[in-house]
Amino acid sequence: IIKFTTSSSSIQEEEGLNLIFLSLSNHISHIKMEKIGKRFEGKVVIVTASTQGIGFSIAQRLGFEGASVVISSRKQENVDEAVKKLRDGGIEVLGLVCHVSNAQQRKNLIDKTIQKYGKLDVVVSNAAVNPSVDAILETKASVLDKLWDINVKAAILLLQDAAPYLKKGASVVLISSISGYSPPASMGMYGVTKTALLGLTKALAAEMSPDTRVNCVAPGFVPTHFTDFITSNEQVRRDIEGKTLLNRLGTTQDMAAAVAYLASDDASYVTGETLVVAGGMPSRL
Repeated sequence: IIKFTTSSSSIQEEEGLNLIFLSLSNHISHIKMEKIGKRFEGKVVIVTASTQGIGFSIAQRLGFEGASVVISSRKQENVDEAVKKLRDGGIEVLGLVCHVSNAQQRKNLIDKTIQKYGKLDVVVSNAAVNPSVDAILETKASVLDKLWDINVKAAILLLQDAAPYLKKGASVVLISSISGYSPPASMGMYGVTKTALLGLTKALAAEMSPDTRVNCVAPGFVPTHFTDFITSNEQVRRDIEGKTLLNRLGTTQDMAAAVAYLASDDASYVTGETLVVAGGMPSRL
């Protein structure tokens, strides 16, 4: 117990309160970890674009459930920060710089994983960009190339590198989007690339069967740095919330829980499917 006397300085009091809050935070995290369970004990998981937002929450959730997680980002500083957070939570983690459109960095991601852990059980392909809000017919060729390269092509090429190490019982989860079902005007081409992932899930599930399951999660609108347009405009936020049946936005933890289910043995008879996690927003092609 930390006690304060009337002679304590305000700085000492602040430091004491910080210690209390840190202790409570660690205690709450420990309780959450115990409640979650250990479905990924002894498994090795790669999650791309996983130092922030949905990707980080996926890595954290799978790590809490016992996985050794390999996280990646384009920037070393982001990798270092995320690795520290995960290790502070008791998670075994390897952090690597990887721009998914870079062939050598993709190969290095797989090679370093195998060198350190000797195997690979789960791949979560989460990387995506949305560099333009232009209408599709006004989108420059270079932007179209970037959207295709990162949102679709990179996932395929990463799995080409990973496939030799994915043995019986392995799992792949692609991250699509609710916008893949009905691309909004300001995210038209982005939505189209996410539609492509729905088809890719079906095709890969057949190609990688029976040893590896391939599924997909299509998140609804989740406030993250990637979607800061939601939190920066209160009216936009309310409009989106009103389109859900649950009258709220999703959280990164909601998405992580869905990925954890599909990647786990609880979904051992599920493959080729897309799980829409969007609070009841319409999702029909």
